[in-house]
Amino acid sequence: MEMKKVLVLEDESSIRSFVVINLKRSGYEPIEAETGEQALEQLKQNPDIKVALLDVMLPDIDGFEVCRRIRASDSKIGIIMLTAKAQEMDKVTGLMTGADDYVTKPFSPAELTARIDALFRRTGAEDPQEDKGELRHGPFRLNTRNRTLEKNGERIKLTQIEYSIMKLFMDNPGRALSREDILNAVWGRDYFGELKIVDVNIRRLRIKIEDNSTIPTYITTVWGYGYKWGF
Repeated sequence: MEMKKVLVLEDESSIRSFVVINLKRSGYEPIEAETGEQALEQLKQNPDIKVALLDVMLPDIDGFEVCRRIRASDSKIGIIMLTAKAQEMDKVTGLMTGADDYVTKPFSPAELTARIDALFRRTGAEDPQEDKGELRHGPFRLNTRNRTLEKNGERIKLTQIEYSIMKLFMDNPGRALSREDILNAVWGRDYFGELKIVDVNIRRLRIKIEDNSTIPTYITTVWGYGYKWGF
């Protein structure tokens, strides 16, 4: 059985060891780093890391920059930001640089593990029921075999979460999906997070796929409810 590797980037050793102990207890293999540079080095040496836990406040480059650099070369890995401040701005910045999720300190081990489990299911999960083929809609072609998206023949780099949202929309054209529907389908029913994560991921997805993300025509907002795919 392959070890489930998780990168733990945290410069405070007490927090890092707390996270590491709990991950080991849950059957993960933590790979530790205390600076951004170390984290990037560990990722090079361990290309099989599936999820990265990145602290925002670091002594060298901040977690957002680490996230940006990881995403530049890897759209598949799951990324969770650890933020000490419950500031909304931080969360949004982290998500816009390509994180899939964020956890605010202090957090419970159960909460953190549940978040990591949810991302692991996303990144490793080749869904056996997944129809092998593609979904087409307008200029979009979603290849469900290799989990890629093209718009007018051009490849668009998506994170695993963005791919899952895209597939959910293309499987349900014209249907209004509530934020709860999207959260349950993409993150899983046992996910502890908040609905805002749906909005930020959709904002990021719109930047990638819309002709003009300020006037979205593919993913439209259903006010007070959720979102709809269709044009």
